[in-house]
Amino acid sequence: MNIPENLLYTQDHEWVRLENNVAYIGITDFAQNELGDIVYIEIETLGESLKQQEIFGTVEAVKTVSDLFLPLAGEVLEINPKLETNPELINSDPYGEGWMIRIKVENIFDVEGLLRSGAYASLIGL
Repeated sequence: MNIPENLLYTQDHEWVRLENNVAYIGITDFAQNELGDIVYIEIETLGESLKQQEIFGTVEAVKTVSDLFLPLAGEVLEINPKLETNPELINSDPYGEGWMIRIKVENIFDVEGLLRSGAYASLIGL
């Protein structure tokens, strides 16, 4: 199970990569593995300002449909355009080409509530 140390994590299995006050967000390797083959992603929150833990979209896999929760409050700046035609990138490269959204972080201090890699590994039983 891949849990990069340079990322932050949520208990809902999203990851966050910070670049100043901008964050890239996706789902973890554990989450994509649990979901199975991802066939569709729906994110209709482009340009919206959302609160922390609000639903920013859904991911549909062969097994189920799951809500996606925003780890940090902010404005959705971009949706990964590659996922429209290649949602399987979430399975093959969840921390790279499979990122889902890019947001402008509203309050950078919200990151203090996120998990480091070791704490996330403990959460998923590693």
